[in-house]
Amino acid sequence: MFLEKVADDAELLFLGREYPLGLAYFRPRLHKAFAANAGLRDEAAIRRGLERAEFVKKEIEALYYLKRYRTLRKRYVPDA
Repeated sequence: MFLEKVADDAELLFLGREYPLGLAYFRPRLHKAFAANAGLRDEAAIRRGLERAEFVKKEIEALYYLKRYRTLRKRYVPDA
């Protein structure tokens, strides 16, 4: 379970580079969220935290693809 947490942390940090407000905004909030849950010992609570991390990853990916779509549309579709 510890390795899952570390992997989620690394993936979220990597995805945070493309966060609309930037890594400087995202990184302290990510650290704060993980620090707030550092004391969890109940396996069910840890699982819920990992599920929430997966949800956040999917949301950041969606923001990335939306940003990419809008950029390409501006570039190739006139008057968009």
